Amino acid sequence: MGRPKNCISVTKAKALQKNWNETRALGIERALGARDINAVTFNIDQLQEFIDHVKSKSASQRIANPGIRVYFAAYNNAVSDKATVFLNATESDEGNSANNYGIDPLNFGTNGWPPEAY
Repeated sequence: MGRPKNCISVTKAKALQKNWNETRALGIERALGARDINAVTFNIDQLQEFIDHVKSKSASQRIANPGIRVYFAAYNNAVSDKATVFLNATESDEGNSANNYGIDPLNFGTNGWPPEAY
């Protein structure tokens, strides 16, 4: 299997993450009064299961080209007040496509602590 066409170099990824840290992370830390996570890890099998689920449910809904959108989110409970992400199915693979609320989102990735730069 070859390299997917939308992959970026490690150098580009490091530059993007550095830019996020320098333009976003400090503001978040100031607002919260504490550091927050900067990455979420999902188990590859759980991701594949979610992708397969989205494809299957979307096909039954007659959605030919579903997408998956990543939303930034934050917990607000006794266990955590840290950032997270969830993955949400969309009705197409276009950037402005509608959310597919007929498929439950995926959450519960993990994160390392303290946050480390890419």
